[in-house]
Amino acid sequence: MLLCKKIKLDLSEQDMATLEFMQGKCRGLYNWWVMKLRDGEKWRFNACKKTLAESRAHDPELNLVYGKLLAEVYYRLDGAMRAFFRRVANGETPGFPRVRPRHGFFTLCYPAMYLTLEGNTLTLPTGGKGKHKRFPAIRAHLTELPPEGFREVAISRDGRGNYYASFSYREPEQAKRDGNTVAFDLGIKTLATGVTQEGRIYHIGGFKGSRWYNKQLDRLRSKRGKCKKKSRRYLHLSKVYKRVSQRKRNKQRDSLHKASHLIARRLVERTVVVGDLSQRQMVMKEHQERNRTLNRAVYNDWGLYAFVQMLTYKCQLYGKGLQFVDERNTSKQCSGCGNLHAMPLWKRTYQCAECGLVMDRDENSAVNILTRFFARRGPYTQARPECDVLQATQSGVEVMGTSCEGQVQQLNLFEGG
Repeated sequence: MLLCKKIKLDLSEQDMATLEFMQGKCRGLYNWWVMKLRDGEKWRFNACKKTLAESRAHDPELNLVYGKLLAEVYYRLDGAMRAFFRRVANGETPGFPRVRPRHGFFTLCYPAMYLTLEGNTLTLPTGGKGKHKRFPAIRAHLTELPPEGFREVAISRDGRGNYYASFSYREPEQAKRDGNTVAFDLGIKTLATGVTQEGRIYHIGGFKGSRWYNKQLDRLRSKRGKCKKKSRRYLHLSKVYKRVSQRKRNKQRDSLHKASHLIARRLVERTVVVGDLSQRQMVMKEHQERNRTLNRAVYNDWGLYAFVQMLTYKCQLYGKGLQFVDERNTSKQCSGCGNLHAMPLWKRTYQCAECGLVMDRDENSAVNILTRFFARRGPYTQARPECDVLQATQSGVEVMGTSCEGQVQQLNLFEGG
């Protein structure tokens, strides 16, 4: 399995300036081709790559950039154009390649065979030869040991101005084993609520500091809006805003990594079932009666899509099976009698008027997801057919001969440092 390890770099001022110069030239070459394609230029990878010599003659400073970095620009643009043509053929939103802005760092990708690693010092080559070599090779000191047998190194920069090297490497997957099943319902109050065949219930919390960070970011944005653009105070507040937002992203991703590692590695269940989450349905008008900040919580603060992506590759790495089940009406359907009740997001307790079941809405949804998983007639497909509900009682749903009422185990994850 192909994994990536991100390590912070310790660079000198001269090496930082060299990286900024090379990424600026690569970004300029990428944007120039994007504008040509917008004007009607046809994309032919081999023909376009041969024009690099003409681009070097037009802009001699391209000779100061390492040649493999310039060649990587064409490969990245070719991948973006292939994805664009694929979306057009499938009838999806095309999404033409966009121009890369100046304030964003254009990632530099080095093949491993052209790098030199001595201890914790990584040497990155630059362009030019002899008297035409303006910038010496970059010597980056790694804060951690890199993985063995890495294939490619990507140099990036975050919002706080720190530089990182991402090493891609292969890791053998663990053999899949048989075991019990746990079903999780993803939400915005609790990141994941799960239930097992034995009736044990897991509550996995997520990042708790989003409100504080949002308040700070809103205050900075309000102050910056009163300043004249490009003024000294405007630029200062922009830098502070980037630092605070980057700190928020780091804590959020740390919390998501801990939660996904807990499910994929520490839990004893060998099959993980997750509802096929639709974030668009969570921010519908019927759910915005009492919460105007719902869009920000769903799309920005909670990171549900990133959590599912982390859970996907970690389950594959640790030998667990991950299945997705259509979760339509799982929050509205009673796990005891099967009747449907309106459940806006501000209602956290499910109360059935038919059978009298009183249960947390996330726990009720997790039970319904587990029931649908066992009630499916055939193997998993992308179509996700509608499933029948198994025999249910007022006290709980009978799944594979065991009751879903049982011990509740709290697994709260607080924000990482």
